[in-house]
Amino acid sequence: MVHSPAFQFDSEIPWQDLGNGVQRQMFGYDEKIMLVKVKFEAGATGAMHEHHHSQVTYVEDGVFDMTIGDEVKRIKKGDGYYVLPHVVHGITCIEPGMLIDVFSPLREDFLPAI
Repeated sequence: MVHSPAFQFDSEIPWQDLGNGVQRQMFGYDEKIMLVKVKFEAGATGAMHEHHHSQVTYVEDGVFDMTIGDEVKRIKKGDGYYVLPHVVHGITCIEPGMLIDVFSPLREDFLPAI
């Protein structure tokens, strides 16, 4: 069974630099669920994409333009969104911020190669 340690401490989890002003930090996960923090600089984007995972996201900080399907909404600290599997979505950061993403099942593509 693949899973994270029972406890995760921010100061001990490395940030992955994804380039273009985006960084990712992986927190708790097992085969059914995964929590990820994503930090954006102003102007950074999460390119339009789709995946087989359900995704729910909370805006920890910042302002973003979020596209889900054909709909675009401006979201800010305290807001959130849900993306059904296989729905095309992407994001543009307006003011620097951080998203808290939860995926089900886990994003195996986010795990380091073994």
